[in-house]
Amino acid sequence: MKNLKLKRLNRSIKTRKKIQELGVLRLSVNRTNKHIYAQIIDDSKSITITSASTVEPEIRTQIKFGNNISSATLIGKRIADKAKILGIEAIAFDRSGYQYHGRIKALAEAARDNGLKF
Repeated sequence: MKNLKLKRLNRSIKTRKKIQELGVLRLSVNRTNKHIYAQIIDDSKSITITSASTVEPEIRTQIKFGNNISSATLIGKRIADKAKILGIEAIAFDRSGYQYHGRIKALAEAARDNGLKF
């Protein structure tokens, strides 16, 4: 189990280095067994611009569980809407070493469908 986590972290480091070379904002995704989190990060200033997660009170009232594809889709829509309000259109998608499958894919597609370009 520990070895799998190290492999995922190594994949995420490679991705973040490439995104840093591009010099664009990144949409970072983290998933746990109970929740999913998304942040738009400016690495040049080392700040989080906006975030969305299934632990937010507004989201908790809309979903029953935070660990399924429908909640990931909702978070993707929410992060895209928050980015639109701030005038952000183009970002890089940082899947944090997770496979582009299931909840990660649902979040990415929902963000794309609601106006983010990556």
